Amino acid sequence: PESTSTPVEVERKFLCNADTVQRLEEIGAVCVGQRQIHDQYFDTPDFHLTLRDMWLRKRKGCWELKCPTATASETEALGGKQSEAAALCTCYREITSLPEIHLRVTEAIKDTCEDRESEAGFSQEDESWLSKLNLVCFAEFTTVRRSFTLKEEGVQIDLDQADFGYHVGELEVLIPEGGDLQAALEKIRKTAEKLGLTGDQQVKGKMDVFLKRNRPEHYAKLLSEHIL
Repeated sequence: PESTSTPVEVERKFLCNADTVQRLEEIGAVCVGQRQIHDQYFDTPDFHLTLRDMWLRKRKGCWELKCPTATASETEALGGKQSEAAALCTCYREITSLPEIHLRVTEAIKDTCEDRESEAGFSQEDESWLSKLNLVCFAEFTTVRRSFTLKEEGVQIDLDQADFGYHVGELEVLIPEGGDLQAALEKIRKTAEKLGLTGDQQVKGKMDVFLKRNRPEHYAKLLSEHIL
């Protein structure tokens, strides 16, 4: 089922340095806090979820599933600056309803493993469904995140420092499912311009770097299938 209330995250990652906070303050961004985030990511040993660009994680005791939403035709149809902005961004739905997460994960795995059990029990506390679906933790790390908001543009800026030594920033705009993708991309483009961000290639996210360093086989498989 499609969740009518699940927002779509439109994000652009960027490399941050010691001058980033000063630049954020100069353009009027307001710091809204700092927190520590512990993430665990799960998949089957054969990577059935991540090879579909589906990212199942447990964060602060709650389950989340990130699924891609923008199709190639949506982004290819954009012209000029819009298509450039789209090429630097990712669009994911972040599903937090455990029944929907369970349904989508089960369907994805059963597509390739037809002999799987048709159902598995689930709850926030009871995690027996993980073993029933042969899901194991393939990545675990902690991030210190400092967040800013640029109210004028409706953009959130996160500066992340992962415990494996990688620093990355994110520009994020939330839109409803089927919302105005072009408007979100334009907000991100304008904010990137204000921050003086340059470059025409996507910056690697935390997961890309973690897998490359710690799970080279998994990383190579995702690269070969053009997921990363």
